[in-house]
Amino acid sequence: MQIRISWPAGQLTATLGDTPTSMALAKALPIVSTACTWGEEVYFDTPVSVAAEPDARQVVDPGTVAFWTEGDALALPYGPTPISRGEECRLASPCNVLGRFNGDPRLLATVRSGDPIRVERVDPA
Repeated sequence: MQIRISWPAGQLTATLGDTPTSMALAKALPIVSTACTWGEEVYFDTPVSVAAEPDARQVVDPGTVAFWTEGDALALPYGPTPISRGEECRLASPCNVLGRFNGDPRLLATVRSGDPIRVERVDPA
């Protein structure tokens, strides 16, 4: 499944795997929320509430689309967070991994806290 995440200064598409959390997110789309930033991570509330999956991870690659179960939020790291060790992307706690961005995740640096952010499904061409 492909999704588009857009904000006033840009947009990125991502490919999500076939996971229980991805399916729950798909049912809730489109989502409009308000962006928050934490170091080099963008996160925002969703109407989705799910449990941690067995392969939930706290340290992920830049450009990972993750779901923070403790906050019912999408977590989109593109670089270090305040609790990272070195250059790693360390999330606040273990998150469900949904997929990856198709483009350069550093574009997320243009998201400002308080920006409106929209997530929608992208139909295959």
